Amino acid sequence: MRAAAIGIGSNSLRMLVADVKDAQLHRVLRDREGLRVFAALDDHGDIAEAMIAQACRSVGAMARRARDNGAQTIHLFATSAVRDARNQQAFAEWLYAATGLRLTICTGETEAKLSFLGATGPERSGMIDIGGGSTEIVIGQGETLEYAESLQMGAVRLFRAMPIRTVKEAHAVVRRAGETLSAEKTKIVALHTPDNWVGVGGTFTTAAALSQNIPWDDRKRIHGYPITLEQVTAVMERLAAMPLPQRMKLPGLQPQRADIIVHGLAILKCVMEELSIGTIAVSEYGNLEGFLKWKYLR
Repeated sequence: MRAAAIGIGSNSLRMLVADVKDAQLHRVLRDREGLRVFAALDDHGDIAEAMIAQACRSVGAMARRARDNGAQTIHLFATSAVRDARNQQAFAEWLYAATGLRLTICTGETEAKLSFLGATGPERSGMIDIGGGSTEIVIGQGETLEYAESLQMGAVRLFRAMPIRTVKEAHAVVRRAGETLSAEKTKIVALHTPDNWVGVGGTFTTAAALSQNIPWDDRKRIHGYPITLEQVTAVMERLAAMPLPQRMKLPGLQPQRADIIVHGLAILKCVMEELSIGTIAVSEYGNLEGFLKWKYLR
């Protein structure tokens, strides 16, 4: 059968259409839009009405594209930003009225599990997924998870809290992320951390592209790229000192990610340092693949 998953993240709206055949996923189509739901949370924690309307239009357009490409079933889920929103139920009701799709709002633990399931293979691994509103860290093997936690530090969340205009300010965000991670560090280190680590999300793919001086959409050279802590630090410091208009012209960086990328890199640098991760393999896969595996291949 052919199924689709649409994920409403904190920073982007993404879709995967895949065939489920022979106990495997065969990817047919991927799509992405920079929706920025987390940035649309107001002072009361509500998703702004304009964002709700935009989300309804965008999800509807993706659902139509999925059907046009043969999807028989379409699943819709949301992660950190919608999970945080006070008006999440109203948001789900508007989406259902506009698209006919029922929204699943993932818990932090479920979000972590889905990314892990989508990005890792059969060996024992660790995974880091840096999103707009949160960062997921998982250690496990297959569906057996030893540790899975969603931390309240994402690229958009820290962007709103702490601007970065200099290298010094970038390192201040690294320290801020370290404060958030500190409560979990002892638990993670006590687990005999794996040799294999996988990184999920735009922070990782951007770091891989910039480190290799290749376009951001060169997926063949990005997927599986082993990025080091030294490379992450170098890219972070290079971009922190660069004016935003100049960043937006870099071929290795999506223009719509240019304002928040240094915050994502600061989170990545923090986690790699604190957990003594020297190298991490960049993955083009994540919670979309995980959601479809969870539904059809368990």
